[in-house]
Amino acid sequence: MSVKIRLQRHGSKKRPFYFIVVASTAAPRDGKFIEKLGTYNPLTVPATVRISRERSLHWLDKGAQPTNTCRRILSFKGVLFLKHLMRGVSLGLFDEATAMEKFEKWNGEHEELVARREETHRKHRSDKRNETMRESVRKIEEKNIARAQVAEAEADVEAENAAPAENAEG
Repeated sequence: MSVKIRLQRHGSKKRPFYFIVVASTAAPRDGKFIEKLGTYNPLTVPATVRISRERSLHWLDKGAQPTNTCRRILSFKGVLFLKHLMRGVSLGLFDEATAMEKFEKWNGEHEELVARREETHRKHRSDKRNETMRESVRKIEEKNIARAQVAEAEADVEAENAAPAENAEG
């Protein structure tokens, strides 16, 4: 029986939410699974991923094959890098303390990068929203100016029409 790390879809129509699970390849997508490793919510910006690194690493060591999307998620969360470092430990290239030090350094840099991207996205979204509001205000002001000009022109026409009528009476 071959085992895969894959996504199990939950959530309502057009509102996906996924469990990251270890399942047999024979099991249906949303069916029976061996173990739940975490969750993935693609609707948030940035996407929210919660995963157990230890259990994911355990299953990868046992030979579980991640699907393409799960491979990207595991890579993003550092599980594949940790597996790479643990392989170096098993080959005797360095000790486990050095491996964990390297991983913690990478994880700190990665968290800073994600925070910067999130802040940039938030700022861009805010700027875009402000630009949209400025554009809406400009359009409303243009309409108001156009209405005022039309009203002024109508008042001038009424004044011209009323002036000959007064001259004719007098």
